[in-house]
Amino acid sequence: MNSFLLKLNAPLTSTLIASFSLQTSCEVSKYGSKAKEMVIQSSSYVSEKSNSAYQVSKEKLGMTESKTPKPKPMSVAKTKFGEMTDGSIVSKYTLSNANGMRVGILDYGGTVKEIFAPDRNGKFANVSLGFDNLRDYLEKSPYFGCITGRYANRIAMGQFVLDDNKYKLATNNGPNHLHGGDRGFDKYVWRARVLNIGTGVEFTRTSPDGEEGYPGNLKCKVRYILTDENELVVEYEAQTDKATVINLTNHTYFNLAGEGSETILEHELLLPGDHYVATDNTNIPTKIAAVQGTPMDFRSFTKIGKRIESSDEQIEFGKGYDHTWLVSENKNEDGLHHAATLRDPSTGRILEIHTDQPGIQFYSGNYLDGSITGHGGKSYPLRSGLCLETQVFPDSPNHQGEDGWKSCVLHPGDVYTHKTVHRFYAE
Repeated sequence: MNSFLLKLNAPLTSTLIASFSLQTSCEVSKYGSKAKEMVIQSSSYVSEKSNSAYQVSKEKLGMTESKTPKPKPMSVAKTKFGEMTDGSIVSKYTLSNANGMRVGILDYGGTVKEIFAPDRNGKFANVSLGFDNLRDYLEKSPYFGCITGRYANRIAMGQFVLDDNKYKLATNNGPNHLHGGDRGFDKYVWRARVLNIGTGVEFTRTSPDGEEGYPGNLKCKVRYILTDENELVVEYEAQTDKATVINLTNHTYFNLAGEGSETILEHELLLPGDHYVATDNTNIPTKIAAVQGTPMDFRSFTKIGKRIESSDEQIEFGKGYDHTWLVSENKNEDGLHHAATLRDPSTGRILEIHTDQPGIQFYSGNYLDGSITGHGGKSYPLRSGLCLETQVFPDSPNHQGEDGWKSCVLHPGDVYTHKTVHRFYAE
């Protein structure tokens, strides 16, 4: 090996010999040290190259595993989305699975900003209405994708009685209370934590006693989990130190043809429940009614636009569909009920929803009017998105103890839980 290295450094050796004959013994010693150092460096270089070539040969022959790290197919990426007026940072968490599906969620309002799902040809598109910037969420969002609470949906006249105490809430929807009041859960930055297992993020927030008129300090957790089965799972959990009412849900607007598409009226909807909650002209429940023989009958796949211009009183009250359907009592192996299936014939995309809640609110985007522009400057005209919100019935605080109405009351020591699975696929 040494003779080989000396041959490699022949020009250097000649130079050193010539210098040796012309310089003093001290200089000879100095040049000799340099020559020795360079020989050692050359030896190290050749050794490294030889070892590297040896390892590459082993890998090509399958004798060893490559040390090149493989990217994880499931991931959560955090990026800055914007900044609140008080300087606090709003982040976006992008969940990605092995199939290429991804979901973007903001810690502002626990908001589902985007859901990229494949069509029958494997082409991905965003099927959730939303905005490109935080300012639009702050100033003009009609509850796009957010967590709604402390009580989603309406409470008549903004008041209820609990344990002989009367509570007065904001009336922010005509004479009624809607989605938690003037500043509901959708208008706060939640604390976020990426989950250690699976692909998900957990948002937490404590709603203080008296916030928007509600009693009790309410500690809340909401988890969004994306599976490799193309399921977006949403899990809610809450505890209180004083009896209160609660109804949390997610308010995503869907368009399976891709957000920005003009209408959802060609979508086909299946709601297995054979009853719905009828309302008055302010969308407050009056009774639980049968769907048989009404425009509310979606027990088989029906185009949303087929009966939406009906002269039926309930359609006129809601300016379209804005009602809660009772969820089918049949459970799957996970103990959840099939609440709805939505499909878009043009793309083949299908959304299937399963939940442990007693109702699902179907809202057909009746107040979208084209004045709002979303992602990429796309206009959102009338009925260009729809909501399917799993929850207890509207105005449940004023129907406590009535037959057919699940309690919305949470007591100290108890735990509120709610789970909904959104499964996306294509045919």
